Amino acid sequence: MFKAAAIQMCSGIDPASNAQTMARLVREAALQGATYIQTPEMTGAIQRDRAGLRSVLRDETGDLIVQEAARLAGELGIYLHVGSTPIGLEDGKVANRGFLFGPDGKMICDYDKIHMFDVDLEHGESWRESAVYRPGSTARIADLPFCKLGFAICYDVRFPELFRCQAVAGAEIMSVPAAFTRQTGEAHWEILLRARAIENGLFVIAAAQGGDHEDGRQTFGHSMIVDPWGRVLAEAGPSGEAVIIAEIDIAAAHKARARIPNLKNARDFVLEEVVPAGKGGVAA
Repeated sequence: MFKAAAIQMCSGIDPASNAQTMARLVREAALQGATYIQTPEMTGAIQRDRAGLRSVLRDETGDLIVQEAARLAGELGIYLHVGSTPIGLEDGKVANRGFLFGPDGKMICDYDKIHMFDVDLEHGESWRESAVYRPGSTARIADLPFCKLGFAICYDVRFPELFRCQAVAGAEIMSVPAAFTRQTGEAHWEILLRARAIENGLFVIAAAQGGDHEDGRQTFGHSMIVDPWGRVLAEAGPSGEAVIIAEIDIAAAHKARARIPNLKNARDFVLEEVVPAGKGGVAA
């Protein structure tokens, strides 16, 4: 048993200001007994303007959020998971990179968002993350003293194979820090998180951005902690700062997988396409 916290923010364009907000909310969560604390996607800066984003980018060693998170984790003796923050790369691209720090203040691992949010939504809303960000190619599981933690970021939640791969490899919690748009969040946020928890028999912890951002973006909020049976243990509101906390009993993941052992029952299969004779083929 341990207490997990998800931090909800409404990050602006200034990393220094966002770092101060992160520190204040992380301290609040730690005071409530949380030993694993997760911040949202793009904790360090939400900046739509590409030139403006590049002006505040730093590499991993010089990034303000990375430095502050390492210090906080060591000072508070917690596992601090920066959901993600933009990191400048040598090739001019940007990594949407998450970081996990241990109670000694040292980085345990990082994770680069794999799936890029390249979509055209209704009402003219359009996004092309691949124009700025370099996608990751490696999924990771952190074997912590209290759980095996898997990693995803935002749009990754729409790719169930990423979650299934990590669940089969032993992940008991999946992290889904996010900056879901308000439009897609209203339609899909909760159902996707609950589905990923249910189908893999694991906890989902999703710290989110929420509100009207300085760059004009609108995010959905509703940071959430879901148990392996799909029950919402804690949820924040639609906008503004929040700290949500839930007691996590890892045994619940194993109990859920024993009740419905779909991870064990999965079978390989072959897909065949049948073309009816009336469509120019020969019926199988």
